[in-house]
Amino acid sequence: MHPTLNIAIKAARRAATVINRASTQLDLLSVQSKSPNDFVTEVDHAAEKAIIDVLREAFPGHGILAEESGESGPDSEFNWIIDPLDGTTNFIHGFPQYAISIAQTKNGVLEHAVVYDPIANELFTASRGSGAFLNDRRIRVSRRTRLNEALLGTGFPFRQFDHVDAYLAMFRELTQKTAGIRRPGAASLDLAYVAAGRLDGFWEMGLSPWDMAAGVLLIQEAGGLVSDLSGEGNFMTTGNVVAGSPKIFGQILPVIQSYRPANLQA
Repeated sequence: MHPTLNIAIKAARRAATVINRASTQLDLLSVQSKSPNDFVTEVDHAAEKAIIDVLREAFPGHGILAEESGESGPDSEFNWIIDPLDGTTNFIHGFPQYAISIAQTKNGVLEHAVVYDPIANELFTASRGSGAFLNDRRIRVSRRTRLNEALLGTGFPFRQFDHVDAYLAMFRELTQKTAGIRRPGAASLDLAYVAAGRLDGFWEMGLSPWDMAAGVLLIQEAGGLVSDLSGEGNFMTTGNVVAGSPKIFGQILPVIQSYRPANLQA
């Protein structure tokens, strides 16, 4: 395993200790609203500090983009993209679907990824060119080829509702054409599930880089495809992502594109 990935795993486990301790005292949590339906707790901040402390100690010259503290550190060819608690709303309610997401880029290219589910103790990891793993076992995207047998993941619009009608049109058609659609509420885990073959495809609009950076590399290293709504690679900028095994990706992208509003950045 690459030494840099080992540091990222150490950081994720350090954050998990903070999160697991707090999960037993949810009634004591102080919750703030960053924007409508977008919450943050002191656990998010403490978990993020735990991650940054580990990364800073090992890589003092690297840049960091973290959800709660924003951009920090020097401009560097190496940058870390961190979501200390993806699925905060689930966490607040005791709904056991949330994760820690950590990714590193080199000159803007994803190099290393960790998505850690502290509830299930499932550690998803990937390094560019070295494959994707779940708890040290190699994972691959699913082999299903028929859309009507596919299980998809998605995320409902929850911050901005400008394009909710377009989203619902996509949802309506894909619900009719697939075996089912799931919306668990933590995009990083949804993407990790695509990499592991638990979901055959995924789409969501309005994500942030820290929601998807690690999951994207997991899927790519597991043999899957990821794009924006135009089928191009600008998803980290636009926040709109489509992913899946090659066969299923090729069938869901045209459906999503057919309902994309003209004023929606791909």
